[in-house]
Amino acid sequence: MVCTRRTRQGGSELETRVDEDFDVLAGRFRPELLAHCYRMLGSVHDAEDVVQETFLRALRFHEAFEGRASMRTWLYRIATNACLTALNSRGRQPLPVGLGGPGEDRRAVVTWLEPIPDAMISPGDPATIVTDRASIRLAFIAALQHLPAQQRAVLILRDVLRWRAAEVAETLGTTTTAVNSALRRARARLDEVAPDQDEITEPTAAGQRELLARYATAFERKDMNTIAELLSGDAIWEMPPTTLWFQGPHDIVRHLAGSCPAGPGDLRLVATQANGQPAFATYLPSGGHHMLATLQVLTLTTTGISHIVAFSAPEILTTFALPQHR
Repeated sequence: MVCTRRTRQGGSELETRVDEDFDVLAGRFRPELLAHCYRMLGSVHDAEDVVQETFLRALRFHEAFEGRASMRTWLYRIATNACLTALNSRGRQPLPVGLGGPGEDRRAVVTWLEPIPDAMISPGDPATIVTDRASIRLAFIAALQHLPAQQRAVLILRDVLRWRAAEVAETLGTTTTAVNSALRRARARLDEVAPDQDEITEPTAAGQRELLARYATAFERKDMNTIAELLSGDAIWEMPPTTLWFQGPHDIVRHLAGSCPAGPGDLRLVATQANGQPAFATYLPSGGHHMLATLQVLTLTTTGISHIVAFSAPEILTTFALPQHR
């Protein structure tokens, strides 16, 4: 499929053929647009839908693209406005910790925040995220859910993508004054709901490998004493779609010891990556095999593992293309 666009150069109008197959063009920008839409929406599945819609719109209206901005900027503008439209009809997508205190079972009907596989936004190199890893972390995505849609878009475009205020204003159909005002409010709100966002200090690469290896071994052996040692003093364990969450090594290991039906040596943990963070697929014994049960996404700090989100929804596990049995 060949797209044609019209541009102006030196005062004369030239017909420029874009000699790339549209699928190739889409493939070039898809990972970073998917990451952008995921930040906006908090859902991998919704983000994929919006990215697809973005390319369909781009194909349909390519003649309106006059080369005044880069193709990348043009696609981001389409995607951002498609996300804003999608957000008009939906609420925020939180994690359990954002709904109330630890140990409270609220029986809420919630559309939960979803993790995203690193491979979807950084194909070919799972260790590298398209943009700053901090901008795709679960904690940051969860914090964004507290912002109104317009403020969310402004903050992402200005602070993550580093667009100029004038570019953001043009994209959103507003003024630079309004953009700057929205950015101040968005930053202030993030400071309220996630004041420690910029204070996560990770272990060295060697320290991470050692910490993760010890955690996997302890979990498979159901060694609660070692798991407690590896957790930071204020560590959090949450497990959507259950609204319960626990804080502190004592409460976390007590929950794990009482809720996991497997005995020592029965569990299997397989390392993967999600949201630029280490993760483990957890397999429980079932019918002579081990069946995929949860995806644990871990936050590591120099004081230990500070946050674990254990996702169990089938649609999330499917997104990670993990084997169902081992």
